[in-house]
Amino acid sequence: MSWLTNFVLPKIRAVVARKTVPDNLWHKCPGCEQMLFYRELEANLHVCRNCGHHLRIGAERRLKLLFDDGVFTRIELPRTPVDPLRFRDRKRYTDRLKEAQAELGPRSDAVVVAHGSIGGVPAVVAAFEFSFMGGSMGVAAGEAILAAAQLAVLQEAALIVVPASGGARMQEGMLSLVQMPRTIIAAEMVKEAGLPYIVVLTDPTTGGVSASFAMVGDIILAEPGAVIGFAGARVIEETIHEKLPDGFQRAEYLLEHGMIDQVVPRAELHATLGRLLGLLRNPQPPAEIVPLQIEASPDFSGAG
Repeated sequence: MSWLTNFVLPKIRAVVARKTVPDNLWHKCPGCEQMLFYRELEANLHVCRNCGHHLRIGAERRLKLLFDDGVFTRIELPRTPVDPLRFRDRKRYTDRLKEAQAELGPRSDAVVVAHGSIGGVPAVVAAFEFSFMGGSMGVAAGEAILAAAQLAVLQEAALIVVPASGGARMQEGMLSLVQMPRTIIAAEMVKEAGLPYIVVLTDPTTGGVSASFAMVGDIILAEPGAVIGFAGARVIEETIHEKLPDGFQRAEYLLEHGMIDQVVPRAELHATLGRLLGLLRNPQPPAEIVPLQIEASPDFSGAG
């Protein structure tokens, strides 16, 4: 009996547990550390019901959330050099790319571009995929932002960019840093065409992304609690030798200091963008101003 009790039964229970309890059944909230039932989390747009923490979501999920009825058309992005510097640290850069593309597809990178309508208004959305090497911005990401801007101008549509990135991709060196001015040019291209350029900052938006196209939107929105900044808080504290204020580099802190326009919960993003695009693309004509008629005051001078 001891052999059955100590060896056979535990193995049977383990097999049964693996088959009946999926690994992704529960998810731990990074904010309050409560265990969340995954189906409820998915139904609530990956927002914790206990503390309101906005968990990160993928680019595909983001597009379905923003476009009307979740309907959109992805575009084919330009091909770019795979490993221009033949970079290698602990492993080859090409191997890192293959690992990241294993789940998302052979030609995928950190940015997905799609077009459709938001609130009935034509829109192009470029959404970052943080799970792809931390959403880092390399040549492919820069080309994607430029392609999104060109498509928006061609379709006379609004351009909405949703960054979720740790910054420039170090494996591409100076080539990744060059994407900062290139993405600024893309944003200016849309503005010069008289089209809206809106940025929705998500967690995290840092490094070269925050220092380029992410902070030059006509309107800048952010999800609650998103980390937004250039250098990390710990690096800043060690540099200036001072304790940073509570909530530093969070979306609410930036709103309080005039860096962004509005903090919008994820569930309200589609409706908020729809209203903004409706106002920007279909402005109401100004009401006719009727001059105020003022009667001449009586003459009390006694003359005449």
